[in-house]
Amino acid sequence: MTENNNKPDKAWGGVFTEATDSRMERFSESISFDKRMYEQDIRGSIGHARMLADVGILTREEFEEIERELIAIKERIEQGDFKFSAALEDIHMHVERALTDKIGDVGRKLHTARSRNDQVSTDFRLWIRDAIDKLDALLEDLQKAFVGRCDGDFDVIVPAYTHTQRAQPVLAPHIWLAYVEKFQRDRERLADCRGRVNTLSLGAAACAGTSLPIDRTKTAEYLGFELIAANSVDVSSDRDFATEFAYDMAQIAIHLSGWAEDWIWQSTVEFGFLKLPQSFCTGSSIMPQKVNPDVLELIRGKTARVVGNLQSLLVLTKGLPLAYNRDLQEDKEPIFDSFDAVSASLELAAPIAARTVLNRESIAERLDKGYLDATSLMEYLIRKGVPQRSAHGAVGRLVRQGIDSGKALAEFSLETLQKECELIDESVYDYLGAANAVKAMKSYGSTAPDQVRFQIDSWKKRLGL
Repeated sequence: MTENNNKPDKAWGGVFTEATDSRMERFSESISFDKRMYEQDIRGSIGHARMLADVGILTREEFEEIERELIAIKERIEQGDFKFSAALEDIHMHVERALTDKIGDVGRKLHTARSRNDQVSTDFRLWIRDAIDKLDALLEDLQKAFVGRCDGDFDVIVPAYTHTQRAQPVLAPHIWLAYVEKFQRDRERLADCRGRVNTLSLGAAACAGTSLPIDRTKTAEYLGFELIAANSVDVSSDRDFATEFAYDMAQIAIHLSGWAEDWIWQSTVEFGFLKLPQSFCTGSSIMPQKVNPDVLELIRGKTARVVGNLQSLLVLTKGLPLAYNRDLQEDKEPIFDSFDAVSASLELAAPIAARTVLNRESIAERLDKGYLDATSLMEYLIRKGVPQRSAHGAVGRLVRQGIDSGKALAEFSLETLQKECELIDESVYDYLGAANAVKAMKSYGSTAPDQVRFQIDSWKKRLGL
């Protein structure tokens, strides 16, 4: 079959009589960002070619030639010895052109029984699957950093806050494990998302499947997919997996941002609870004394981009008709950007979490300020038989007296306490003060020392520490 050299030099150009406008090429190219999927594109192509050989569409020798050259192309890309061009549009066409330039008609057989529609979906799923695994490992490292400091901080009691006001005293490790729980939910969401990502698209072709005798089960096996998409029209347009992944990354970023916010203000002179490692801080160009928590501020700031990327994907897909539409080319940059921001944040979060120092003296000096033991006193009265609402009112009046007199509850005489409730006796002092309030805790999941110890040991076991 002869080729008409007057036609455009495009893989899809057979029906065209005009060359593509260079402005169109610049506008529509995606190689500038989707080249980062080169490894997944080549991996997917090798799996596809292996299946074609299994069903007899390729000979075993043709498959081996294709595989050998695809591996060589991968090595060239990794070595920086590969030219990218907007004229070839995307990573798929770059790999295919490099293949056919090298092995001719054998390379032209690779695209049998597939379209760029199912190919890009497969590449993207492979990329996201790899990204999920990387994020999970980084989250586990961060969990280990928090759990790893729990034993050393076990004797430190800190205020817990609600509405940014001092609420009740808790063990410092109870705070660290609160972050561990949040990051565990992030890991579970990623694992759940991975199950839906791990669905094979190849074989859907453009949107209707193929009349060729392919074996999608074989392709799934070669590429490690657990499921095979059951509807070719649906999978051609499906980007639910990408949007779900974008949400999961946004939630990770939000958790990181909340942690960063806590530690930023707790490291101020006004709080003086934490001393951040200077290797993760910066100074001021004009104020010599400044040690600024720039990494934590940037983690907080990058969250805005990650949340915005989720919104971009939701808007992108909100009104698309079945099946594939070129709009979906715009799905990758938000995902890539979010992954870069979240993974970089996690890489820095773990060493910051591990190396930050608690300012024990500053914490202890002000620990009994703010009536952190008020709830403990109320529950003491409840145990004495006082109804909760009555106990709440009595303690509230005592706190008011304390504020007016400048006294802590533990400094009140027994006589003063008994004026509010005659059921109070000397045992009340076992429940007053931050340390006693912590010791008084009983419930599962509370800051009771035995409960916190149980949770620390449980997390050590789960994380292999």
